[in-house]
Amino acid sequence: MTSPVTRLARPDDWSGIWPIWHAVVQAGETYVWSPSTSEGDARSFWMLPPPAEVWVVDDEDAGIVATATLKPNQLGLGDHVANASFMVDPSNAGRGMGRLLAEAVLDRARELGYLAMQFNAVVATNEGAVALWRSLGFDVVGTIPEGFRHATKGNVDLLIMYRRL
Repeated sequence: MTSPVTRLARPDDWSGIWPIWHAVVQAGETYVWSPSTSEGDARSFWMLPPPAEVWVVDDEDAGIVATATLKPNQLGLGDHVANASFMVDPSNAGRGMGRLLAEAVLDRARELGYLAMQFNAVVATNEGAVALWRSLGFDVVGTIPEGFRHATKGNVDLLIMYRRL
């Protein structure tokens, strides 16, 4: 058995990314997109053109088990700060795939010349993500009170998290 590898996504990877995207967003616990988002709309939200990049964790046995986007947080004079979004297949949670992908994307952001990374909307009740980002050097720099309508917990805070690269 080989180890999972992180790599840039190819256009034909969408068939492996979509089930992850759909499961994560449909749960209504971690992303602001509507749980009823169509596959076509989801693809346009995730498979962005350059300078954005889409990354995957490809496991020889299980296929694509995680995905991320990496892009400038803002255009023009703010494009030196990166933004990223991460999703792990719920059936592969707890296997370290999120950390593996996060470390690869942070390395890639540095390689591309980004000076920092900012997450605009980390759901405060997503304890695993908040713990992962804190362990990788991110700090909460802002809170949007009740900025997210959680599927089961009602309105919860959104966190803005940041770190220099």
